[in-house]
Amino acid sequence: MISSDNTFDKRNGLNLPWLLQMAWRDSRKNRSRLLLFVSSIVLGIAALVAIYSLGDNLRQNIDNQAAELLGADLQVSANRPVTGNVKKMIDSLGTERSEERSFASMILFPKSNGNRLAQVKALEGNFPFYGELETMPADAGKTFRLGKQAIVDQTLMLQYNAKVGDSIKVGEETFSVAGILMKAPGQTGLTSSVAPSVYIPMKYLDQTGLMQKGSRVAYRHYIKFKSGTDVEKLIKNIEPRLEAADLDHKTVQSQKEDTGRSFKDLTQFLALVGFIALLLGCIGVASAVHIYIREKLNSIAILRCLGVKGYQAFLIYLIQIAGIGLFGSILGAALGSIIQQFLPIVIKDFLPFELTTGISWSAIGQGIGIGLIISILFAMPPLVGIRKISPLNVLRNTSESGPMEKDPVTWIVYVLIVLFIFSFSYLQTRNWIQALSFTGGIMGSFIVLTAMATSLMWLVRRFFPSSWSYLWRQGLANLFRPNNQTVILIVSIGLGTLFICTLFFTQTILLNRVKLSSSGNKPNIVLFDIQSHQKDAVVSLAKQQGLPVNETVPIVNMRLESVNGKNGATAKSDTSKEQSRRIFGREYRVTFRDSLTASEKLVQGKWTGSHTDPSRLIPVSVEEGFAIRNHMKLGDTLLFNVQGAMMETVIGSMREVNWAEVQTNFLVVFPKGVLEEAPQFHVVLTHVSSPEMSARFQTALVQKFPNVSIIDLALVLKVIDELFNKIGFVIRFMAGFSILTGLVVLISSVLISKYQRLQESVLLRTLGASRKQIFAITALEYFFLGAMAAATGIILALISSFALAKFTFETEFKPEALPVLILFFIVSGLTVFIGLINSRGILSKSPLEVLRQEA
Repeated sequence: MISSDNTFDKRNGLNLPWLLQMAWRDSRKNRSRLLLFVSSIVLGIAALVAIYSLGDNLRQNIDNQAAELLGADLQVSANRPVTGNVKKMIDSLGTERSEERSFASMILFPKSNGNRLAQVKALEGNFPFYGELETMPADAGKTFRLGKQAIVDQTLMLQYNAKVGDSIKVGEETFSVAGILMKAPGQTGLTSSVAPSVYIPMKYLDQTGLMQKGSRVAYRHYIKFKSGTDVEKLIKNIEPRLEAADLDHKTVQSQKEDTGRSFKDLTQFLALVGFIALLLGCIGVASAVHIYIREKLNSIAILRCLGVKGYQAFLIYLIQIAGIGLFGSILGAALGSIIQQFLPIVIKDFLPFELTTGISWSAIGQGIGIGLIISILFAMPPLVGIRKISPLNVLRNTSESGPMEKDPVTWIVYVLIVLFIFSFSYLQTRNWIQALSFTGGIMGSFIVLTAMATSLMWLVRRFFPSSWSYLWRQGLANLFRPNNQTVILIVSIGLGTLFICTLFFTQTILLNRVKLSSSGNKPNIVLFDIQSHQKDAVVSLAKQQGLPVNETVPIVNMRLESVNGKNGATAKSDTSKEQSRRIFGREYRVTFRDSLTASEKLVQGKWTGSHTDPSRLIPVSVEEGFAIRNHMKLGDTLLFNVQGAMMETVIGSMREVNWAEVQTNFLVVFPKGVLEEAPQFHVVLTHVSSPEMSARFQTALVQKFPNVSIIDLALVLKVIDELFNKIGFVIRFMAGFSILTGLVVLISSVLISKYQRLQESVLLRTLGASRKQIFAITALEYFFLGAMAAATGIILALISSFALAKFTFETEFKPEALPVLILFFIVSGLTVFIGLINSRGILSKSPLEVLRQEA
């Protein structure tokens, strides 16, 4: 009971010193249990502080290393050669210049006969001007430029067991491997595995024979300026000329902004995941405070009898919760600062630079502030009921009534909690729709889980199996008896299970989506950059190898000059933003055919398969999403520049395209009878039934047609699998905080409930129940709790994953049973284990000893 002193006569005022003293005195007996209340939020605060610290360190590193990420002060890029006055202008800029031409091509390792699609980069000059091409040996990044040598990404070297000094064939030219490329400006471990790079000297590019009509090449010019040059001001002066020539540019400042923006999105997402762990812990706080206040009813009633106002009693316990919440937040912030030192290891494959870490005091301050606010907010619903406790509670059986009556202030607290969640998510996303969706998803999950827990309790009570044995009936009855933990554990553990299970199912759906695309006789090999004179020979080679030719697709490169008479210049000055200027500055790859493919569906207009009337505009079909984004509609006129020849067309139809299908898909499709004579190249799709057949066919093709590039879907699937595993690991790492928080909530709830179960256990021991029987009852209760929590989370994950598969990915959902069962038994087993460990103190003591301790 709270003791008083000679300052009590000031009780009619706020008297903060007295309130603090009373809060301190009352907490002396209960500090260990109060610590349990906030142990639930420690991991959530740790996750947030770790992510905030990571964000601060990323921003600092990006600011310091932006020049090395770009490798120059200015990068000018285009998708065609830069000529004329613009080329002269670029050549006049800066003190040092370098040029790069980059394109996808097959690389052959003659020693092992291995081949792989790689990103070939022909380099001229001393790029990078900042940082370096990190190679083994260290000087290979410079010496390879002196002869017919190449530096090859370590991914390729490891895959084909190649060594420095071996040779590789790029197109029709053979290069000696001067070194292994470890890192290049802007390159990450992820991009290295998806598109490994091969650098060769520019002077040998023409000898490779790869610069043919239809080849998609990126032309980049790197420029270094004198120290102190205001590059941003200079770019502002020449930007109109660059835009007129359809040239993109990037400076150190824009590189800094782009890189910072991309990693800001990552840290915001991870912060939301960490915030979920914090919210999960706060449910534990609310439950623990509720039980704590129930135990304090008698003490509070006595204080009310002595004349303490209701609001003063409320403030005494609010001070306790605030103090212990602050302590838990500080502890969580310290833990988060430690965890942050290990986060670079988790995300290193996504970083284009070496991340150095340090303590972020702003992140620690934010974490402590959020922890304090949220622990108080979630403790308020049970706390506000203290104001309504009557002095008559001293004479009542307090175990039969709770402290909280119907109180409008409680609903105000609930509204504040929802507003806080919305405000936090808005600060992370800066998008009120996304913030509203996140808040709605969180609240919906809590409501559904709570409703399911309540329903399960009702079902158990309503259809209680009276015929079961005594021990089973006792364990099951504990699920709905007073002081049960059913709702809190199903919500906390169920939500953590839901996160992990949904992540696993989503990853499986995406992988299966790709696997379905390559199953049966669907194409799993794509050959592109086939010149017109090579098409028949390539098809013949495929047939000689016993491969079916699923599809042969002609592709024509063209540029869009105007839409309804408006060109790029008009679009730039048009404030209505009907058409983006960017649609006029790009090259389109289109095809012509007389029918729709399996991946397309006509949604508007009339499909025209052939065009024979030269007096009428050519009807084209446009992909629906492209048309919507650029405010195009049926009947709009599009003027295309087909490599010098102007061609006026009209939008006759719109198609919905399934881009996930493994076949050629296009934004614009022409009818037959129009482009047959235009310069073009071809894509051939075929199917191989085994890796051995694929390797044999690719080797024969690369040796005979070195300019033809190959996409092997099996390799793509492997890369996607690796990508998902890496992304999944990062998300699982953060979701792990939710699972761990759920376990901490479980431990806290079990420890707290241990005090509630003492009388029952003592009564059973007094009536003659053995330790073995009480042990069995406890184990069964926690098994039912763990099983219900795991089953609830898994069921919700199945429902959400089914919806994702059906409505988002438009594919079948076939969950694997074994991982689900393993997860179910792990969660159930942990619940039982923790419950028994925490109950061992009761079982090991005599009833009299326990009763004395309670007294």
